[in-house]
Amino acid sequence: MSNRIIYVVSDSVGETAELVVKAAVSQFNGSNTSIKRIPYVEDVTTLAEVVSLAKLNNAIIAFTIVIPELRTFLLEEAKRENVITYDIIGPLIDKMGDLYGKTPRHEPGLVRKLDEDYFKKIEAIEFAVKYDDGRDPRGILRADIVLVGVSRTSKTPLSQFLAHKRLKVANVPLVPEVDPPEELFKVPKEKCFGLKISADKLNQIRRERLKSLGLDDKAIYANINRIQEELNHFESVVGRIGCEVVDVTNKAVEETASIILNSINNRGMY
Repeated sequence: MSNRIIYVVSDSVGETAELVVKAAVSQFNGSNTSIKRIPYVEDVTTLAEVVSLAKLNNAIIAFTIVIPELRTFLLEEAKRENVITYDIIGPLIDKMGDLYGKTPRHEPGLVRKLDEDYFKKIEAIEFAVKYDDGRDPRGILRADIVLVGVSRTSKTPLSQFLAHKRLKVANVPLVPEVDPPEELFKVPKEKCFGLKISADKLNQIRRERLKSLGLDDKAIYANINRIQEELNHFESVVGRIGCEVVDVTNKAVEETASIILNSINNRGMY
């Protein structure tokens, strides 16, 4: 058998089309078949050249083109020149559009964008876990957002919520007996957010926490004087940082996250 050529054409990277073609070729042991990928096609001139080459080499054109004008041109030009084509994704998009009653976006490269978005989210979630509760202060300088607050101000769930928005978050607990990490004062203050809460609300939350653990709710952890001492320390630290402070006293995690997201969006940070 003489050497065969299959042109893989796409208005994006062309990886999907090439994988499908390779799978098909493997059924013939891949012998004497050359696959030539032509990605990021944006104009009919390029398509006309590919059709000419395919005709000259008695080749097949396999393609994933989602822009309707380019897809139509390729099919018509190939038909006119008696070149065999195989539309890998078009028919499926058409059938899905009919079934869903919706018009497809006709935007190249969406799969890649979705993949990138997914991996950024996973990376952010792993970051939040690794640098939760001040475990490693080195994460402070690498974070997109740094949350600062006393215990039970929803730092961890807020970190995870923001991580699902693809933001790398480190959170730092503040206690009077422990000096804050030096990195906290080196990070740009715009990245830091102090989580403020009223003494009474915090007292209530901590008492409930102790009860859920089967412990005495009158322990020092829930003592109102101790709580006030911690909150004074918090005010001192965030004042030194000069960062924005969000009152989380009666707010759900989603509400606090919305405030932070709006703040960084207004600053054009991400």
